[in-house]
Amino acid sequence: MLAAVLALTGKISFGAESAVVDLDYVAKRALERAEKPFHSPRADLPKVLRQDNLNYDKYREIRFRRDKALWTEDDLPFRIEFFHPGYLYQEPVHVNEFSATHVQQIRFNRDFFDYGNLKIQNEIPGDTGYAGFRILYALNKSNQLDELGAFLGASYFRLLGKDQRYGQSARGLALNSGELDRPEEFPIFTDWWLGKPEKDDTQLILYALLDSPSCTGAYEFDVHPGETTTADVNAILYFRDVKNVHAYKTNQAAIKTIGLAPLTAMFWFGKNSERKFDDYRTEVHDADGLLMKMGNGETIWNPLDNPSTLRHQVFHAPDIKGFGFFQRERSFAAYQDSFNPYNRTPTLWIEPRGDWHDGDLHLLELSADWEGLDNVVAFWDPKEKPAPMQPFKFGYTMYWEMGEAEIKHSENRVVSTRAGIDPATPDCREFIIDFKGPKLDTLTSQNPAKIVASCSTNAVIVDAQVFPCEELKTWRAEIKLRPNAGNKNPVDLRCTLQNGTNIVSETWTYQWSPP
Repeated sequence: MLAAVLALTGKISFGAESAVVDLDYVAKRALERAEKPFHSPRADLPKVLRQDNLNYDKYREIRFRRDKALWTEDDLPFRIEFFHPGYLYQEPVHVNEFSATHVQQIRFNRDFFDYGNLKIQNEIPGDTGYAGFRILYALNKSNQLDELGAFLGASYFRLLGKDQRYGQSARGLALNSGELDRPEEFPIFTDWWLGKPEKDDTQLILYALLDSPSCTGAYEFDVHPGETTTADVNAILYFRDVKNVHAYKTNQAAIKTIGLAPLTAMFWFGKNSERKFDDYRTEVHDADGLLMKMGNGETIWNPLDNPSTLRHQVFHAPDIKGFGFFQRERSFAAYQDSFNPYNRTPTLWIEPRGDWHDGDLHLLELSADWEGLDNVVAFWDPKEKPAPMQPFKFGYTMYWEMGEAEIKHSENRVVSTRAGIDPATPDCREFIIDFKGPKLDTLTSQNPAKIVASCSTNAVIVDAQVFPCEELKTWRAEIKLRPNAGNKNPVDLRCTLQNGTNIVSETWTYQWSPP
């Protein structure tokens, strides 16, 4: 798959070393790193690039020269463009290129960038490192290179399938995310190894070394672009011994949650939103729900919301089969946004490989007052935490998809959720849920769906019914909920549709917070 020689200039580099780069190669370096206290890359950033010297407007003047993209001279199917460090991107990243037999460092090169009116080139050392990189590929047209993905900031990254637009992000790892009694820790991809492709390759292999005060890790990404872009991820983590953690930061809190395959998205408002904003659009989000396939066979749909305060839900999910943030609303009319095509942001589905055993799926929903904030997070947390300095291995496949590909995960699905006051009984909340799918399409008024609804003990369901909605070709469930007198705590709801004893829909779950 990989070329036998390395060539930034089209010739063998004298800086190349003989090596076979694979996950074990990176894991060995991660283990060596874990034996030492964490060193923040921020300390290595030149002063001229720090946020107090390089603001947003100045940083935007720095542009990568497209003709300097990696693998351009060899006319390979993938190209790499680098992001300049500075401003918000305070952790320089070191990048290497590898082939089947050799590896070499890609040193930071000021000539790769146009600095506009800035006069700072000579103040930037040659060993600074990059902030990250983007991948180019002929994704949408055979004669045009498009952005396939980007790895930038901590362990964040995004990929795209055909005709998709950027929306949600993924991370390598999330530590203590959403815990109120200790700070969140953001691991960083500090080193990369980029596999040089052959001329006819349709996949790209990347390796990364992850580092943080509490752990290190080795990651492998096998990226396959297409209508649905997939990435097979394999990882090995090493958690530092507590004495080395404390050598870095004496008040470092213990790790409570280890977020595997973490996802991050934006939900400002949608059909179910009760917090209203002064905006001409009827919906603004790049995902509208979390789908979960449990080990017991149940499929759960939880619509996202933008609560007034942090909301942290935990779903017990042993042997989970898959989870992901979905963008189910695909109509442009729902968004009416010509500049931010939310109807084309990808669904991101995570499918574990191997046995993930016992654990919990976490959903965090943070309050946001504008669409520029990623305010929803999901991840899976293993019940049994890794022992210090022992390898913790896991793998999963990511699917960045749209259209029919995302429907296959749950065909008899919730297509919309709405909520509001019931005018006839103002002390009640009314929830309208539309279900659609092949099992539901076969039902009639003579052989109808039956609703099964429940809620937590701090409220009571006063009415629940289901009936056909001919205009939308759906089955519409209507639930009226009355919170207990004086209750201000969140209320948990569940609803499924049945026909006889057969379940004919996914399970709708929702957490509603009284005003």
